[in-house]
Amino acid sequence: MNFLVEHTNSRISHSFNISGSKSESNRLLILKHIFKNINIENISNSDDTKVLESFLNKESNFIDVHHAGTAMRFLTAYLSIKNNNSFQITGSQRMRNRPIKILVEALNELGADIKYLNKSGYPPLDISGKTLEGGEISLSSEVSSQYITALMLIASSLKKGLIINLEGSVTSKPYIEMTSSILNRVGVRCEFVGNKILIQSTKSINKSIQKVESDWSSLSYFYSIVALSKGSKLKIGSYNINSIQGDKKLIDIYSKLGVETVFENDIISINNINSSDSLGSLELNLSDTPDIAQTIAVTCFGLGLSCDLYGLNTLKIKETDRLEAMKIELTKLGGVVDITKDSFHLKKVVEIKSNVTIETYNDHRMAMAFAPLAICKPISINNPDVVSKSFPDFWTHLKGMNFIISKI
Repeated sequence: MNFLVEHTNSRISHSFNISGSKSESNRLLILKHIFKNINIENISNSDDTKVLESFLNKESNFIDVHHAGTAMRFLTAYLSIKNNNSFQITGSQRMRNRPIKILVEALNELGADIKYLNKSGYPPLDISGKTLEGGEISLSSEVSSQYITALMLIASSLKKGLIINLEGSVTSKPYIEMTSSILNRVGVRCEFVGNKILIQSTKSINKSIQKVESDWSSLSYFYSIVALSKGSKLKIGSYNINSIQGDKKLIDIYSKLGVETVFENDIISINNINSSDSLGSLELNLSDTPDIAQTIAVTCFGLGLSCDLYGLNTLKIKETDRLEAMKIELTKLGGVVDITKDSFHLKKVVEIKSNVTIETYNDHRMAMAFAPLAICKPISINNPDVVSKSFPDFWTHLKGMNFIISKI
């Protein structure tokens, strides 16, 4: 199925709420099942969170996470501490080709019993849960932050706690800081200083209610809509001016693309102020916020700007090779794109081609990043339901902003 997405490019004014952060929700779910006395409010309604919550609740011995990378990594660590229980965990074909060796080796070094069922370094996995001693480990900090977070989330259950020494430049640091903040918030002492993470063994915590902030990654698509439409204004809840989510850097990035951000209590107002006309080019290092790279690239394309985006080494092992996918789809639209193993380069485009269908590669962010281009030119999105992985309400919100969405 395809969606044909169109818009009149008239001024947009709309108010709505976005579901809780997938990243925060998934971290809190693991901690809830370790400590039992955490209640979560405004939990994400994404497929990834539903998959994780489902398996945590029923604790089946065979687990298929499908496309949910966060669930694969977090469950691998969590199941390794389920003493006297055995599990097999697998996923989609793409998931079986996404590396997990670094996490498995770190867990086995701590005493876990995890074996590969097929290809070494990749799911599916056979996990025999044990009581782990903990201690001190070292691993590259240039890997996905989800490996590091998976270890951090179970660290308080280890007899000796855990010290993680990160080697090299830290990738996606805000996600590690988010995990540290959540641990401290629920009552687990965690210190993240320089390249060292220290987490104390913790037997119990006080009962608490944890309210999840709305998702900043999901907000990025509406920043793109406002940037591409003249004079538009959106009010979206509920957001915290002191957010622990790294993608709050959208505020500074999109200020360069003509979007002003104003906080009104827990409502964020994003307004088009048309100040990007003289920019010409945008250069950013997105090593801390790689999930918003696709959105920024498409926004620049729609605005007729060139851009150079760096720090994107983790994008090649996401739901698809996002750098290659972006190059293919933007080229179909008339873009001139170069990529390296960790960077993306777009030249200024004068005209966007018509009658183009965007392939989504089973990647939710491909669908949502390209949809705002309908403000500039009607665009067809293949497999639009893929958005449910992180943002099931996406198309509903677009219809509320007078996007015309037709099944074809």
